[in-house]
Parts: sequence; C-alpha cells; structure tokens
Amino acid sequence: MSQVGDIGTTIKATITDQDGAALDVSGASTLQLLFLKPNGVLETQTATLTGDGTDGVIQYVTVSGDLDVPGVWKSQGYIVDAGKEHKSSVDVFHVKPNI
Repeated sequence: MSQVGDIGTTIKATITDQDGAALDVSGASTLQLLFLKPNGVLETQTATLTGDGTDGVIQYVTVSGDLDVPGVWKSQGYIVDAGKEHKSSVDVFHVKPNI
C-alpha cells in the first residue's frame, strides 16, 4: 500500500505473451505504465526496464504529485516493440489517505 503524496514508490508490470511467458522488451520503442485513478482519470507515465529487458519487467518510480488521490488504483504496462503493441495484465493497488 501507498500513501497519498508518496515519492519513490516503485510500480512494476510484466509484459507476457498469450501463453504467460515473459516477452523480451529490451528492444521496445515505447515503455509506459498506465494508471487509472479512483476518480476515473487515466494517466500515462514513461517506464524503464528493471534489468536487461529479457524478463519482460518494466517499472515506474513515483514523483511528487503522482499519488494524489486516495482509493483503489489500477495500473497496466504498455509497450510497443517492432510495431506491435503489448499490454500487461491489470494490477490493483491501494493509496491510503493522510490525516
């Protein structure tokens, strides 16, 4: 779980093929994490590789202003590789309010 206003929270996604095997994303031209906030706003952030990309894992590290709404958030990885689009499964995480 995260708190509203947290900075430095790492959010990861794994891009897989239809059989569930990790895709090699090392050559992808686009790496993004999509975030659907509890208020319905969709935001897109540029992601980075966590390693050499062969494991299919991409990540985004939050900065000031990212986690601005308490509640249930959804995230999804998105890449473009060799002109083809691929998305991860949707993950859910909670952002707790502050007092």
